Amino acid sequence: MIVIGAGIHGSAATWQLARRGIRVTQLDRHPDGHTEGSSHGHTRMIRRSYPSAFWDGLVDRAYRAWDQLSTAAGTPLVTRTGGLYARSDGDPGLRSPHGRTMGHEEASLIFPGLRLGDGWTAHYDPEAGVIDAAAALTTLRELARAEGADRRTGVAVTSWRTDGAGVRVVTGDGELTADRLIVCAGPWTGELLPQFASLLTVQRIITINLGARDPELVGAPGLGAFSVAIPDVGLLFGIPAIHGDALKVGLEPGPDDGMTRTQWAPGRAEIDRLAALAAPFLPGVDGSVVDSVACRYTMAPRNRFAIGELPGTPQVLVGAACSGHGFKFGPAVGEALADLATGVERPDLDGHSPTAMGVTP
Repeated sequence: MIVIGAGIHGSAATWQLARRGIRVTQLDRHPDGHTEGSSHGHTRMIRRSYPSAFWDGLVDRAYRAWDQLSTAAGTPLVTRTGGLYARSDGDPGLRSPHGRTMGHEEASLIFPGLRLGDGWTAHYDPEAGVIDAAAALTTLRELARAEGADRRTGVAVTSWRTDGAGVRVVTGDGELTADRLIVCAGPWTGELLPQFASLLTVQRIITINLGARDPELVGAPGLGAFSVAIPDVGLLFGIPAIHGDALKVGLEPGPDDGMTRTQWAPGRAEIDRLAALAAPFLPGVDGSVVDSVACRYTMAPRNRFAIGELPGTPQVLVGAACSGHGFKFGPAVGEALADLATGVERPDLDGHSPTAMGVTP
Protein backbone atom coordinates (compact mmCIF):
# COMPACT_ATOMS: atom_id res chain seq x y z
CA MET A 1 0.00 0.00 0.00
CA ILE A 2 1.06 3.59 -0.55
CA VAL A 3 0.27 6.42 1.90
CA ILE A 4 0.57 10.00 0.68
CA GLY A 5 1.24 12.42 3.52
CA ALA A 6 3.39 12.34 6.66
CA GLY A 7 1.30 14.50 8.95
CA ILE A 8 -0.45 12.99 11.95
CA HIS A 9 -3.03 11.04 9.94
CA GLY A 10 -0.73 9.67 7.26
CA SER A 11 1.88 8.74 9.85
CA ALA A 12 -0.67 7.00 12.06
CA ALA A 13 -2.04 5.07 9.08
CA THR A 14 1.47 4.05 8.00
CA TRP A 15 2.30 2.69 11.46
CA GLN A 16 -0.99 0.85 11.76
CA LEU A 17 -0.53 -0.80 8.37
CA ALA A 18 3.10 -1.73 8.99
CA ARG A 19 2.39 -3.27 12.38
CA ARG A 20 -0.23 -5.48 10.72
CA GLY A 21 2.39 -6.86 8.36
CA ILE A 22 1.39 -4.80 5.32
CA ARG A 23 4.14 -3.69 2.95
CA VAL A 24 3.67 0.09 3.00
CA THR A 25 5.45 3.02 1.38
CA GLN A 26 4.86 6.51 2.81
CA LEU A 27 5.47 9.56 0.63
CA ASP A 28 5.61 13.24 1.51
CA ARG A 29 6.61 16.17 -0.67
CA HIS A 30 8.38 17.89 2.23
CA PRO A 31 11.07 16.78 4.70
CA ASP A 32 10.14 15.74 8.22
CA GLY A 33 9.61 18.70 10.50
CA HIS A 34 8.41 21.10 7.79
CA THR A 35 5.97 23.91 8.58
CA GLU A 36 3.96 23.96 5.34
CA GLY A 37 0.98 21.91 6.49
CA SER A 38 -1.11 21.38 9.60
CA SER A 39 0.73 18.97 11.92
CA HIS A 40 3.78 20.96 13.01
CA GLY A 41 4.21 22.64 16.37
CA HIS A 42 4.80 21.39 19.89
CA THR A 43 1.31 20.97 21.36
CA ARG A 44 -2.30 20.34 20.47
CA MET A 45 -5.55 20.20 22.44
CA ILE A 46 -7.63 17.12 23.13
CA ARG A 47 -11.15 17.30 24.54
CA ARG A 48 -14.38 15.38 24.80
CA SER A 49 -16.52 18.50 24.48
CA TYR A 50 -18.45 18.68 21.20
CA PRO A 51 -21.75 20.26 20.16
CA SER A 52 -23.50 16.92 19.61
CA ALA A 53 -23.27 13.21 20.32
CA PHE A 54 -22.33 12.65 16.65
CA TRP A 55 -18.68 12.90 17.69
CA ASP A 56 -18.75 10.77 20.85
CA GLY A 57 -17.82 7.44 19.27
CA LEU A 58 -14.81 8.79 17.42
CA VAL A 59 -13.74 10.79 20.48
CA ASP A 60 -13.81 7.58 22.56
CA ARG A 61 -11.66 5.85 19.97
CA ALA A 62 -9.26 8.81 19.92
CA TYR A 63 -8.66 8.66 23.68
CA ARG A 64 -8.08 4.89 23.51
CA ALA A 65 -5.79 5.27 20.51
CA TRP A 66 -3.66 7.89 22.28
CA ASP A 67 -3.33 5.50 25.23
CA GLN A 68 -2.21 2.77 22.83
CA LEU A 69 0.31 5.03 21.13
CA SER A 70 1.64 6.27 24.49
CA THR A 71 2.17 2.65 25.56
CA ALA A 72 4.02 1.90 22.33
CA ALA A 73 6.12 5.04 22.81
CA GLY A 74 6.94 4.17 26.40
CA THR A 75 6.00 7.67 27.55
CA PRO A 76 2.73 9.58 28.04
CA LEU A 77 1.80 11.70 25.03
CA VAL A 78 -1.31 13.26 26.60
CA THR A 79 -1.43 15.35 29.77
CA ARG A 80 -4.87 15.88 31.28
CA THR A 81 -5.42 19.47 32.42
CA GLY A 82 -9.17 19.90 32.09
CA GLY A 83 -10.66 22.47 29.74
CA LEU A 84 -12.99 25.47 29.82
CA TYR A 85 -14.88 26.59 26.70
CA ALA A 86 -16.61 29.94 27.09
CA ARG A 87 -19.12 32.17 25.34
CA SER A 88 -20.73 35.46 26.31
CA ASP A 89 -24.27 34.70 25.10
CA GLY A 90 -25.27 32.37 27.92
CA ASP A 91 -24.74 29.05 26.14
CA PRO A 92 -21.26 27.64 25.46
CA GLY A 93 -22.80 25.33 22.86
CA LEU A 94 -20.81 22.27 23.99
CA ARG A 95 -21.45 19.16 26.03
CA SER A 96 -19.34 16.25 27.21
CA PRO A 97 -20.07 13.01 29.05
CA HIS A 98 -18.63 14.13 32.39
CA GLY A 99 -18.64 17.90 31.95
CA ARG A 100 -20.90 20.66 33.19
CA THR A 101 -21.80 24.23 32.31
CA MET A 102 -21.14 27.06 34.76
CA GLY A 103 -21.01 30.82 35.21
CA HIS A 104 -17.85 32.91 35.22
CA GLU A 105 -17.48 32.86 39.02
CA GLU A 106 -17.18 29.06 39.19
CA ALA A 107 -15.02 29.03 36.08
CA SER A 108 -12.55 31.40 37.76
CA LEU A 109 -12.27 29.02 40.71
CA ILE A 110 -11.37 26.14 38.39
CA PHE A 111 -8.93 28.14 36.26
CA PRO A 112 -7.86 31.38 37.95
CA GLY A 113 -5.63 31.90 34.92
CA LEU A 114 -8.67 32.49 32.67
CA ARG A 115 -10.46 35.79 33.27
CA LEU A 116 -14.13 35.87 32.23
CA GLY A 117 -16.51 38.68 33.08
CA ASP A 118 -20.21 39.11 33.78
CA GLY A 119 -22.46 37.32 31.31
CA TRP A 120 -19.94 34.68 30.34
CA THR A 121 -20.70 30.99 30.68
CA ALA A 122 -18.34 28.09 30.15
CA HIS A 123 -18.45 24.35 29.72
CA TYR A 124 -15.95 22.51 31.87
CA ASP A 125 -14.52 19.28 30.43
CA PRO A 126 -12.47 17.48 33.10
CA GLU A 127 -10.95 15.11 30.54
CA ALA A 128 -9.54 17.76 28.22
CA GLY A 129 -5.81 18.14 27.99
CA VAL A 130 -2.67 18.65 25.94
CA ILE A 131 -1.09 16.40 23.33
CA ASP A 132 2.69 16.40 22.91
CA ALA A 133 2.32 16.78 19.16
CA ALA A 134 6.01 16.88 18.26
CA ALA A 135 6.75 13.74 20.27
CA ALA A 136 3.74 11.98 18.76
CA LEU A 137 4.96 12.53 15.20
CA THR A 138 8.50 11.45 16.07
CA THR A 139 7.14 8.35 17.78
CA LEU A 140 4.98 7.38 14.80
CA ARG A 141 7.91 7.74 12.40
CA GLU A 142 10.16 5.62 14.57
CA LEU A 143 7.52 2.95 15.17
CA ALA A 144 6.68 2.75 11.47
CA ARG A 145 10.33 2.34 10.51
CA ALA A 146 10.77 -0.34 13.18
CA GLU A 147 7.86 -2.26 11.63
CA GLY A 148 9.46 -2.08 8.19
CA ALA A 149 7.66 0.87 6.59
CA ASP A 150 9.45 2.50 3.66
CA ARG A 151 9.32 6.24 4.41
CA ARG A 152 10.30 8.63 1.62
CA THR A 153 10.27 12.35 2.32
CA GLY A 154 11.02 15.12 -0.14
CA VAL A 155 9.20 13.08 -2.80
CA ALA A 156 6.34 14.90 -4.52
CA VAL A 157 3.46 12.96 -6.06
CA THR A 158 2.64 14.45 -9.44
CA SER A 159 -0.26 12.16 -10.38
CA TRP A 160 -1.89 8.82 -9.78
CA ARG A 161 -4.21 6.54 -11.71
CA THR A 162 -5.92 3.24 -11.26
CA ASP A 163 -4.15 0.26 -12.76
CA GLY A 164 -6.46 -2.72 -12.96
CA ALA A 165 -7.31 -3.68 -9.40
CA GLY A 166 -4.52 -1.49 -8.04
CA VAL A 167 -3.01 1.96 -8.45
CA ARG A 168 0.01 3.54 -10.09
CA VAL A 169 1.54 6.60 -8.42
CA VAL A 170 3.83 8.95 -10.32
CA THR A 171 6.46 10.87 -8.33
CA GLY A 172 9.45 13.01 -9.11
CA ASP A 173 11.57 9.92 -8.43
CA GLY A 174 9.61 7.57 -10.69
CA GLU A 175 6.51 5.39 -10.59
CA LEU A 176 5.25 3.11 -7.85
CA THR A 177 2.48 0.52 -7.91
CA ALA A 178 0.36 -0.78 -5.06
CA ASP A 179 -2.88 -2.55 -4.31
CA ARG A 180 -4.32 0.49 -2.57
CA LEU A 181 -3.58 4.18 -2.16
CA ILE A 182 -4.33 6.16 1.01
CA VAL A 183 -4.36 9.95 0.64
CA CYS A 184 -3.77 12.00 3.80
CA ALA A 185 -2.61 15.18 2.09
CA GLY A 186 -4.14 17.90 4.28
CA PRO A 187 -4.29 21.20 2.36
CA TRP A 188 -3.13 19.43 -0.81
CA THR A 189 -6.13 17.05 -0.81
CA GLY A 190 -8.01 18.96 -3.52
CA GLU A 191 -4.91 18.97 -5.71
CA LEU A 192 -4.58 15.18 -5.60
CA LEU A 193 -8.30 14.41 -5.45
CA PRO A 194 -10.18 16.95 -7.60
CA GLN A 195 -13.51 15.67 -6.28
CA PHE A 196 -12.69 17.51 -3.03
CA ALA A 197 -11.52 20.78 -4.55
CA SER A 198 -14.90 22.51 -4.45
CA LEU A 199 -15.66 21.31 -0.91
CA LEU A 200 -12.46 22.24 0.95
CA THR A 201 -10.99 25.63 1.72
CA VAL A 202 -7.64 26.41 3.31
CA GLN A 203 -7.16 29.05 6.00
CA ARG A 204 -4.01 30.63 7.39
CA ILE A 205 -3.95 30.27 11.19
CA ILE A 206 -1.50 32.07 13.45
CA THR A 207 -0.51 30.88 16.94
CA ILE A 208 1.76 32.67 19.38
CA ASN A 209 3.41 31.73 22.67
CA LEU A 210 3.13 34.31 25.45
CA GLY A 211 5.57 35.07 28.23
CA ALA A 212 4.46 34.70 31.84
CA ARG A 213 4.04 37.34 34.52
CA ASP A 214 2.84 34.65 36.94
CA PRO A 215 3.85 31.08 35.97
CA GLU A 216 1.14 29.62 38.22
CA LEU A 217 -1.55 31.25 36.04
CA VAL A 218 -0.32 30.03 32.64
CA GLY A 219 0.00 26.29 33.35
CA ALA A 220 -1.95 23.54 35.08
CA PRO A 221 -3.64 23.57 37.51
CA GLY A 222 -4.07 27.35 37.29
CA LEU A 223 -4.92 27.12 33.61
CA GLY A 224 -5.89 24.28 31.32
CA ALA A 225 -6.99 24.01 27.71
CA PHE A 226 -9.51 26.70 26.83
CA SER A 227 -11.38 28.60 24.16
CA VAL A 228 -13.25 31.90 24.28
CA ALA A 229 -15.75 32.84 21.57
CA ILE A 230 -15.19 36.58 21.15
CA PRO A 231 -18.27 38.24 19.59
CA ASP A 232 -17.73 39.53 16.05
CA VAL A 233 -14.11 38.35 16.13
CA GLY A 234 -13.77 34.57 16.31
CA LEU A 235 -12.71 31.74 18.58
CA LEU A 236 -9.65 32.40 20.72
CA PHE A 237 -8.17 29.06 21.76
CA GLY A 238 -5.36 28.29 24.14
CA ILE A 239 -3.09 25.52 25.37
CA PRO A 240 -1.47 25.94 28.79
CA ALA A 241 2.28 26.03 29.35
CA ILE A 242 3.56 22.48 29.60
CA HIS A 243 6.87 20.60 29.24
CA GLY A 244 8.80 23.85 29.11
CA ASP A 245 6.67 25.42 26.36
CA ALA A 246 5.02 28.80 26.92
CA LEU A 247 1.26 29.38 26.91
CA LYS A 248 -0.01 29.05 23.32
CA VAL A 249 -2.96 30.94 21.85
CA GLY A 250 -4.51 31.14 18.40
CA LEU A 251 -7.56 32.51 16.66
CA GLU A 252 -9.94 30.98 14.15
CA PRO A 253 -11.21 31.41 11.53
CA GLY A 254 -8.28 32.79 9.60
CA PRO A 255 -7.95 34.40 6.17
CA ASP A 256 -7.99 32.30 3.02
CA ASP A 257 -4.68 30.74 2.06
CA GLY A 258 -4.55 30.36 -1.69
CA MET A 259 -1.69 27.82 -1.49
CA THR A 260 0.16 29.86 -4.12
CA ARG A 261 3.27 30.40 -1.98
CA THR A 262 5.25 28.62 0.68
CA GLN A 263 4.26 29.24 4.26
CA TRP A 264 5.54 32.56 5.60
CA ALA A 265 6.28 33.65 9.14
CA PRO A 266 3.63 35.59 11.05
CA GLY A 267 3.90 39.34 10.52
CA ARG A 268 4.04 41.94 13.26
CA ALA A 269 0.43 43.06 12.67
CA GLU A 270 -0.81 39.46 12.94
CA ILE A 271 1.15 38.86 16.13
CA ASP A 272 0.16 42.14 17.80
CA ARG A 273 -3.54 41.67 17.03
CA LEU A 274 -3.60 38.17 18.51
CA ALA A 275 -1.64 39.20 21.60
CA ALA A 276 -4.02 42.12 22.20
CA LEU A 277 -7.09 39.91 21.88
CA ALA A 278 -5.70 37.34 24.31
CA ALA A 279 -4.35 39.63 27.03
CA PRO A 280 -7.69 40.62 28.68
CA PHE A 281 -8.54 36.96 29.28
CA LEU A 282 -5.12 35.90 30.61
CA PRO A 283 -4.02 37.59 33.85
CA GLY A 284 -0.87 35.48 34.01
CA VAL A 285 0.82 36.78 30.85
CA ASP A 286 3.28 39.66 30.73
CA GLY A 287 2.59 40.94 27.21
CA SER A 288 5.70 39.46 25.59
CA VAL A 289 5.56 37.08 22.62
CA VAL A 290 8.26 34.41 22.80
CA ASP A 291 7.39 32.48 19.66
CA SER A 292 4.98 32.49 16.72
CA VAL A 293 4.10 30.12 13.90
CA ALA A 294 1.68 29.85 10.99
CA CYS A 295 -0.15 26.73 9.91
CA ARG A 296 -2.95 25.74 7.56
CA TYR A 297 -6.46 24.62 8.44
CA THR A 298 -8.24 22.66 5.73
CA MET A 299 -11.92 23.41 6.31
CA ALA A 300 -14.72 21.06 5.29
CA PRO A 301 -18.51 21.40 5.24
CA ARG A 302 -19.97 21.25 8.77
CA ASN A 303 -16.39 20.79 10.05
CA ARG A 304 -16.78 17.08 9.33
CA PHE A 305 -14.11 14.57 8.30
CA ALA A 306 -13.85 12.37 5.22
CA ILE A 307 -12.57 8.91 6.13
CA GLY A 308 -13.14 6.11 3.66
CA GLU A 309 -13.15 5.02 0.02
CA LEU A 310 -13.10 7.57 -2.75
CA PRO A 311 -16.53 7.21 -4.39
CA GLY A 312 -16.26 5.18 -7.58
CA THR A 313 -12.62 4.27 -6.90
CA PRO A 314 -12.38 1.53 -4.24
CA GLN A 315 -8.60 1.29 -4.69
CA VAL A 316 -8.24 4.73 -3.07
CA LEU A 317 -8.94 5.69 0.52
CA VAL A 318 -8.86 9.22 1.87
CA GLY A 319 -8.28 10.65 5.32
CA ALA A 320 -9.30 14.29 5.13
CA ALA A 321 -9.72 14.72 8.87
CA CYS A 322 -9.46 18.44 9.07
CA SER A 323 -11.31 21.67 9.95
CA GLY A 324 -8.86 22.62 12.67
CA HIS A 325 -9.75 19.81 15.07
CA GLY A 326 -8.27 16.77 13.36
CA PHE A 327 -4.98 16.32 15.23
CA LYS A 328 -6.65 15.04 18.39
CA PHE A 329 -8.14 12.19 16.32
CA GLY A 330 -4.85 11.31 14.63
CA PRO A 331 -4.19 7.78 15.95
CA ALA A 332 -7.88 6.89 15.66
CA VAL A 333 -8.00 8.06 12.03
CA GLY A 334 -4.88 6.04 11.26
CA GLU A 335 -6.48 2.98 12.83
CA ALA A 336 -9.68 3.56 10.85
CA LEU A 337 -7.87 3.84 7.53
CA ALA A 338 -5.85 0.72 8.23
CA ASP A 339 -9.04 -1.15 9.14
CA LEU A 340 -10.81 -0.09 5.96
CA ALA A 341 -7.76 -0.82 3.80
CA THR A 342 -7.52 -4.36 5.13
CA GLY A 343 -11.21 -5.22 4.88
CA VAL A 344 -12.31 -4.57 8.46
CA GLU A 345 -15.85 -3.20 8.47
CA ARG A 346 -16.32 0.11 10.26
CA PRO A 347 -20.01 1.07 10.11
CA ASP A 348 -19.33 3.66 12.81
CA LEU A 349 -17.56 5.71 10.14
CA ASP A 350 -20.56 5.99 7.80
CA GLY A 351 -21.23 9.57 8.90
CA HIS A 352 -17.60 10.45 8.16
CA SER A 353 -17.44 8.94 4.68
CA PRO A 354 -16.46 11.02 1.63
CA THR A 355 -19.99 10.43 0.33
CA ALA A 356 -21.47 11.91 3.51
CA MET A 357 -19.31 14.99 2.95
CA GLY A 358 -20.78 15.38 -0.53
CA VAL A 359 -18.04 13.82 -2.67
CA THR A 360 -19.39 12.15 -5.81
CA PRO A 361 -17.67 9.85 -8.35
